[in-house]
Amino acid sequence: MGLAPAEAQTAVTRASFTPPRPGHLIDRVSGHHKVLVLGAGPAGLVTAYELLKGGYDVQILEARSRPGGRVWTARNGVGETDLNGETQLCEFSEGHFYNVGATRIPQHHISLDYCRELGVELLAFGNQNANTVVHYSGDTPLNNTSITYRQAKADTFGYVSELLAKAVGRGALDDELSQADKDALSEFLSDFGDLSSDGRYAGSSRAGYSGPPPGAGTAYGDQLEANALSDVIRSGIGRNFSFDFGYDQAMMMYSPVGGMDTIYYRMAEAIGAHRITYGAEVTGFSTGDNGVNPWVTYTSQGFEQKAEADYVVCALPPHLVLKLKHDLPQDLVTALGAAVPASAGKLGIEYSRRWWEEDQWIYGGASNTDMDISQIMFPYDHYQSDRGVVVGYYNTGEKHQKFEGLPHAQRLAMALDQGAKIHGDVYRDDITSSFSGSLMKTKYSEGAWVDWKGAHSHSHNDTPEYRRALEPVGRMYFAGDHLSNAIAWMHGALESGRNAVTAIHERVAVGG
Repeated sequence: MGLAPAEAQTAVTRASFTPPRPGHLIDRVSGHHKVLVLGAGPAGLVTAYELLKGGYDVQILEARSRPGGRVWTARNGVGETDLNGETQLCEFSEGHFYNVGATRIPQHHISLDYCRELGVELLAFGNQNANTVVHYSGDTPLNNTSITYRQAKADTFGYVSELLAKAVGRGALDDELSQADKDALSEFLSDFGDLSSDGRYAGSSRAGYSGPPPGAGTAYGDQLEANALSDVIRSGIGRNFSFDFGYDQAMMMYSPVGGMDTIYYRMAEAIGAHRITYGAEVTGFSTGDNGVNPWVTYTSQGFEQKAEADYVVCALPPHLVLKLKHDLPQDLVTALGAAVPASAGKLGIEYSRRWWEEDQWIYGGASNTDMDISQIMFPYDHYQSDRGVVVGYYNTGEKHQKFEGLPHAQRLAMALDQGAKIHGDVYRDDITSSFSGSLMKTKYSEGAWVDWKGAHSHSHNDTPEYRRALEPVGRMYFAGDHLSNAIAWMHGALESGRNAVTAIHERVAVGG
């Protein structure tokens, strides 16, 4: 992490990371240095957690009554009043839940390292499943109906392999490949597409069966026939295959037992309840400079209060920072204004029968559609129990905006209407409770993440505004996933908090 002064200039790569524990710092800070952290989301909590290891005096101000920030889990007893003014109380059965915010962790994210350090047990998260379905609108026989991922992949990969094999056979790639290259490619395509001996895709057992799979005796199973090439290509049934190719989406993936916010309840416990003030809504701040300490004003229990520290780490969303009274320079105000909050949300439906397992052989994973619900996510826990919570939609952007202004009952009605088109009338049966959350309509979040104007995606941010927002002001530092190249991931928030810790420790080491 570069926390020790003697190692301040040494780059530490992800591969060499070992979660530090108390006593791991070569030089704990000398003297008394107080740091005030604004926000008890992942970035704020990890900042406090790591500073405490270095001997700092840390205090966190958090407006909510819980840790985790945008990372929160809907479980029995959780209540939330959204910015529409509607209050929901989650009534899921004990032990059942869904994650309103972050829900999955890739293997290479430092989130897993903190799970290990904090003793948070993990479950495998099904980011893909051959038995879930795709359901897209269109004018082919494969549209407006549900096709299993296994069938969609078998036919798409089969025909693509056949077409490329024909191109090889007809010499279309002679300028690119030697004969040995073509032979090797043809062998690969034959296996990849499950082609016949003459190089055609004539269907595959990979697509599955129209009834029971092969069994004993003469129960050979009725293999699904291949769909027509034109229908497979025009229907777009393969449009989501590349999702799990992504660096941060590839299997395997994981999630904590009992819900994602378990990580942050555990981290808050390690920090100590006396160091976290919940219900403290920040109203303004001064960054401090020229030896003058920064200060923060906040309301708590109806009273305006003021806190001062040697340093402040602001781990609040940038669009909310701009709503506070502050003394930030204009160039930073302009930079933070380029961080645009995004819409996203989920709705959980508890069923008293796990029909997706019993009737459709689906254990985890998600079905995808171009309807407004975007996807249906199936539970990755409590397999073969008597009930479970299905995420009836996880959608973003314009699709979620159609839901976020609605009361919960209307959100549920829309989700059930569209879900039944995908998985049948069983989707409406045996419902015991439901709960929805829109991060844009959640107080103190008002967005699921931010996108930087001019950046191309959630990663590789390199705009002038992003670079300006990385810099501290006076004695105030900033942290959050928006200041990382892993926006919308806990990993980005944790890495950003660790950067703030390193910067403060370096500054203190040289007498700053």
